[in-house]
Amino acid sequence: MPLRDQKIGFLGGGAMAEALIAGLLRSGLVEPASVYASDISAARQEYLEQKFGIKTADNSSVVSAADIVVLAVKPQAISGLLEEIAPAARPELTVVSVVAGISTDFIEGFFKTPVPVVRVMPNTPCLVGEGASALSPGKFCSQPNMDKALAILKASGQAVVVDESMMDCVTGLSGSAPAYMYLIMEGFIDGAVRLGLSRDVARVLTAQTMLGSAKMVLETGEHPAKLKDMVTTPGGTTIAGLYALEEGALRSVLMKAVAEAALRSSQLAPGKNSKT
Repeated sequence: MPLRDQKIGFLGGGAMAEALIAGLLRSGLVEPASVYASDISAARQEYLEQKFGIKTADNSSVVSAADIVVLAVKPQAISGLLEEIAPAARPELTVVSVVAGISTDFIEGFFKTPVPVVRVMPNTPCLVGEGASALSPGKFCSQPNMDKALAILKASGQAVVVDESMMDCVTGLSGSAPAYMYLIMEGFIDGAVRLGLSRDVARVLTAQTMLGSAKMVLETGEHPAKLKDMVTTPGGTTIAGLYALEEGALRSVLMKAVAEAALRSSQLAPGKNSKT
């Protein structure tokens, strides 16, 4: 087990850190006593302590105590954080970064010794154990380092390894796509409400339909187009709806959304336009 006897520290205690902590503890991969966290807000630290029974401390103390450190702050805060913890960094540490738009090279540049760094792009469904995460190794990263990072992310959903050059694309896709999905769901719900269905019923039917459709893609391994055709009978209701979606250029709009979000991700590194 990659996480056996490992102490894991989270620098930044926001929603994503909370989701990953919850996944780790829910899976039983680590005990609360092996998890540490820090946050700029004392109230947030107290919340994490009370909810999970973990330990909290300042950034440097967390790094000194941990075998694995998860960087979970906003991109604007990463430079200051890395400067602060650099003296405590050491080669046997595994650094896992979930900070959007920040490369492994950038993080490695703050450390005086070679420190293994894994870059990760998770998403908010990690909060319910259904996250989609992509990981990329830095130049000092070994397979055991990757195994540790993969174990952390797989405790909250599915995780895949990609080349770091694809990380901005991943950010525009799975990192941002929950918002796209919610917008699409909202449209379906409002469409049903317009026709007289209650909002609560429309919400359940829409959410379960999206969940079931995603599960079919994952479990059958079939291309979405093939699964779409299975639902689409000649002259039927589904093809009428698909025609309306094609008239609205839905696929083209979604492709543009991924591209725009990926572009924004590439601009998040310190020294570039860092407005979020």
